[in-house]
Amino acid sequence: MSKIVKIVALGCLWLLTGQTPTLAQGWPSWAEEAFGRSNQGTPRRWSGPRDFGFDLDEQRPRQRFGGDIRDGGPRPDIAPKTPPTVAFAHDFPANSIVINTGARKLYYVLGNGQAYEYAVSVGREGFNWTGTETISRKQAWPDWHPPTEMRDRDPSLPEKMTGGLKNPLGAMALYLGTTLYRIHGTNDVKSIGRAESSGCFRMLNADVLHLASLADVGTSVSVVQSLPASQQISRAPERASQPVVLPASK
Repeated sequence: MSKIVKIVALGCLWLLTGQTPTLAQGWPSWAEEAFGRSNQGTPRRWSGPRDFGFDLDEQRPRQRFGGDIRDGGPRPDIAPKTPPTVAFAHDFPANSIVINTGARKLYYVLGNGQAYEYAVSVGREGFNWTGTETISRKQAWPDWHPPTEMRDRDPSLPEKMTGGLKNPLGAMALYLGTTLYRIHGTNDVKSIGRAESSGCFRMLNADVLHLASLADVGTSVSVVQSLPASQQISRAPERASQPVVLPASK
């Protein structure tokens, strides 16, 4: 009996220390949204394998929460929505993406001084960052794996939620390099135009599907705090027309 008691005591001590194999391996690529610490302007990166040819979500080992998998709901056909075309007089290459976090706008540069403009949600204070990445993977209806820290704060969250309308990652995700961040859809429409994420960029599902139809793997993504004001061409004021006065007849 004393041997069993010792084994149970050691097991309890191991749980209290919080040592888990997942944490020892570093942050996996699916970790995003509501991390417990700030990135201080620099994107956090996944230090594991960089081969994004397979679905890393499906390769992840089981966690200690018993494999709670929930259905993300239906996956309806959503028609991509073409955003407005705006003037874009900035020095970024055509067919690249520029995210202006201060204005909560994402631009797909068309060239010839024009770009598509989308409204986005950006990282809240302490989770915003700037830099240049490339799209490393595209995934329709991605699964959501709430990270361990999030589930520690809210035990009601599942270990995994399959892709669908209930899933907070929306209808499409564009992975940014080896960082922990994505450009993705959302089921939280009210967050668009606000700084509410933990470093990812949320878009309406119809918008992110349109963007994904244009941006392929390897597309450059520049994240900036602001863009310089567009230069306005000055024009001389037009003269007011004057009435023509005819000479009086004699």
